[in-house]
Amino acid sequence: MRIVVIGAGHVGSTVAEALNEEHQLTVVDLDPGRLNALANRYDVLTREGNGASRRTLAEVGVKEADLLIACTSRDETNLVAAMFAKRLAPRTTTVMRASNVEYLELWREGQLDVDFIVSSELETANVIARTIAVPAARQTDVFANGQVQIVEFVVEPSAAPSVVGVPLREAALPPDSKVASIIRGDETILPRGDAVIAPGDRVVVIGSPQAAQMWSMLMGTTQRVEDVVVFGAGRIGTAVARRLLEQELDVRLIEADRDRARAAAELLPDTRVYNATGLDAVFLRREGIGEAQAAVFTMREDERNHYAAALARVLGVGFTVAIVNDVAATPVYEASGVNVTVNPRAVTAEEIVRFAHDPRTQQVAMFEGTRFEVLDIVTRPDSEYVGKRFRDMPIRGALIGAVVRDGDAIFPRGDDVLEAGDRVIIFTESRRVPTVEQAL
Repeated sequence: MRIVVIGAGHVGSTVAEALNEEHQLTVVDLDPGRLNALANRYDVLTREGNGASRRTLAEVGVKEADLLIACTSRDETNLVAAMFAKRLAPRTTTVMRASNVEYLELWREGQLDVDFIVSSELETANVIARTIAVPAARQTDVFANGQVQIVEFVVEPSAAPSVVGVPLREAALPPDSKVASIIRGDETILPRGDAVIAPGDRVVVIGSPQAAQMWSMLMGTTQRVEDVVVFGAGRIGTAVARRLLEQELDVRLIEADRDRARAAAELLPDTRVYNATGLDAVFLRREGIGEAQAAVFTMREDERNHYAAALARVLGVGFTVAIVNDVAATPVYEASGVNVTVNPRAVTAEEIVRFAHDPRTQQVAMFEGTRFEVLDIVTRPDSEYVGKRFRDMPIRGALIGAVVRDGDAIFPRGDDVLEAGDRVIIFTESRRVPTVEQAL
């Protein structure tokens, strides 16, 4: 596939990393330094120029491109680039990144001539809401309208002995779930019956939402989160608060800017909004913030998120999720006890990447950076897997964790048979994705 990417920032570089091996990429950006860094790392063509210029788009061959991805940090640039591309090449699929939810609303109303819009705020809010729902998880994603959940856990020494330290065939695993992978350092262990989960491992599980909750308890978390404090009432903070309210959680919101706090109070009448910095220990103690089960930090500056999260932990908050804009800061957050970090640009890139997959692919999630992918893909009638029992399928470094048939999720056992038209939720290494798509 020929792909034109507008923007060589964090989102653009993540897209290039995920797609360069299997596709012909041309990346356009005004910053020659960013382009040189990409060209030195990946097999991509680069062009210094304005991606929102019709002349530039024509010169990089957008008319011959299968896909245009506009993913700069400026919504207006992305919108103009996508709409110009649609005018120059009506058959080219156009995808744009948007930070302002209003653009997504206009697109849904048919007001914008763009094929797809990916909202950074909504995607980030969805990730955080899913994380709060399974607080033991390092990362989680949902497929098949929420019927299937993929969860990655770090195995703590306190994890249940019924699962840790015994062969998988003897372990008391939750029903409707499968271990997709055991990651031990740089090694990936296939989850055969004799494989053993050990403390320190990272374990990826595919199962029902109920099974994900059971796994969370086995990993050491027994209490469901019902009380959350969100620090920051910007676009991401208000989107997170809205999603948590939809999950029927008690939400409090802290915002330093008076006007923004007032706007958030009007937008979210069921939320208690404080006009405060969130960095004052006296205020936090007085309002009982430390008694909250979880806190989410969505302020613009990484330093403020980091300090506020550390202070909240000191005051007693048990589970913390923090936005990290600079990926290099992630180890610092984790070393200081922040439970989960979320990078909005990485989340956005993950959602964008799926548009470059086989058209049968409904959804994509990435784990461990871009090392692993989970695909939701429809099986062809002539697939070599169709008609085979799951126990008889050839193993190619991939695992089918669930099947969606007639709208319902099935968690297959060895004697179950795959049918043409089934949607399979499959876990594999990213480098094997083309082989998996071809086999299915």
